[in-house]
Amino acid sequence: MARLAQTAGLTDVQREILSTVKTFVDKEIIPHAQELEHSDTYPQDIVDGMKEMGLFGLTIEEEHGGLGESLLTYALVVEQIARGWMSVSGVINTHFIVAYMITHHGTPEQKAHYLPKMATGEITGSFSMSEPDLGSDVAAIKTRAKQDGDDFVIDGAKMWLTNGGSSNLMALLVKTDEGAERAHQNLTCFLVDKPRGFGEVTPGLTIPGKIDKMGYKGVDTTEAVFDGFRIPGEKILGDRRGGGFAQMMDGVEVGRVNVSARACGIAIRAFELAVDYAQQRSTFGKPIAQHQAIAFKLAEMATKVEAAHLMMVNAARLKDSGERFDVEAGMAKLLASEYCAEVTQEAFRIHGGYGYSKEYEIERLMREAPFLLIGEGTSEIQKTIISRGLLREYRSR
Repeated sequence: MARLAQTAGLTDVQREILSTVKTFVDKEIIPHAQELEHSDTYPQDIVDGMKEMGLFGLTIEEEHGGLGESLLTYALVVEQIARGWMSVSGVINTHFIVAYMITHHGTPEQKAHYLPKMATGEITGSFSMSEPDLGSDVAAIKTRAKQDGDDFVIDGAKMWLTNGGSSNLMALLVKTDEGAERAHQNLTCFLVDKPRGFGEVTPGLTIPGKIDKMGYKGVDTTEAVFDGFRIPGEKILGDRRGGGFAQMMDGVEVGRVNVSARACGIAIRAFELAVDYAQQRSTFGKPIAQHQAIAFKLAEMATKVEAAHLMMVNAARLKDSGERFDVEAGMAKLLASEYCAEVTQEAFRIHGGYGYSKEYEIERLMREAPFLLIGEGTSEIQKTIISRGLLREYRSR
């Protein structure tokens, strides 16, 4: 049989891109990931390498300077990058979501202004929806934008911005006074231009600093505090006041495929480490891989890796075909993130005491995998989405 997580039906271009990315991961990411992760250092050299490869513009249309590739291509690239170091895939995830939102919902002027510079990585995006007291209840957003002439004045606090300090463009979801009966119809998405960095980066906008996290190191996760921040009305995404919730949910939906791909990447790496260690480590006169207890673990891990990969690929292909895929994206995210945590833990157990040492890569994966259980919606949120879709499709007659 072929190695795990192979994808049938790829074009020559897709295979070439993935081969190039895999080589980059093996040579430029994996050898440096441990040191960068332990020191919580932003991987600037790796990011510069991804810019040179055109990965920041992978899905941006060719007319705007990108490669014009599909969501499937992007997901498979993310899978490979996460296999090397999950934080690096986080650098391009929010960027990709913002580029996707501008591509599908932006005005012609917004597309022409942002997308060419996003394709080169001159502009990099972050995505701001959550708030300190918000959780999964997006419609309960408190950060408010009040109109003042042609401008809006924004006040409030946002939370959990990946790339909050290192990005210079933020897609920001806030509450506006639309008078709609449903709370989510009073939300608007603004495109906020800002300098990179921390502190008061521009009048009325403060990025306090990096949040110290259990894992997901290197990439910056921040708050954003708005205090009388003034922004022109022309920065409303797609000029659709009150349309922000639908725009953001569209972005989150493709983000769920991204998180699925990241989970697959970590699970693949955890399996690679486990199967290699199990053949090198011997007990009772033979490699531990030849003990049935370990061999069965490897069989179950491999099956979970393969199942998660196939569901991720299926969701991406559905999106690329134009089909509705909210249920499939939710299923892929749910299964891939849960299996990722399980496979990583089994790899940790196979390593025994060495798995608890920071010298071994599996220790880092053990701290990274839990993030995927909550990123882009918890497993419980995915089950809510899946069950609603099923009841819609199987409505009792």
